[in-house]
Amino acid sequence: MKLNTLKYKTGSRGHKQKIAGRGFGSGSKRGFKGNKGQGQRSTVNVRVGFEGGQTPLYIRVGKFGFNNKNFANNYNVINIKDLSKLPSANVDRKILEDAKIIKHNKLPIKLIGSNNVSLDKPYILNINKITKGAKEAIEKANGTINLL
Repeated sequence: MKLNTLKYKTGSRGHKQKIAGRGFGSGSKRGFKGNKGQGQRSTVNVRVGFEGGQTPLYIRVGKFGFNNKNFANNYNVINIKDLSKLPSANVDRKILEDAKIIKHNKLPIKLIGSNNVSLDKPYILNINKITKGAKEAIEKANGTINLL
């Protein structure tokens, strides 16, 4: 055994961590919170991105990207199954409004559906747009479509 080979027993000399904010013996006069202000108080209620009243970065940097809301084509959409609820075979805006199938009277009317729906009578439609499947179903029932 030589003096230069002596080592301390594991765990006997570990640094004991001091608890901040418990007097001068903890190694900090101010509990590692800095000098004065909101951040040193006991309850710090600052939301994420707050910059002390200065206009935050996420507002200073402008918005970017594209939104299709202003350019989208909106329709009164009618399912082909809803045609059976109508009293007559002539279908136009007035009849659809009276039957309360469409709500927005200024929007164009679009008929959707598939071609495997069987219709009970031939309909005469006066609408703005129609899907391929709905068109085939109307023609299969010997109906006519007048696009406005």
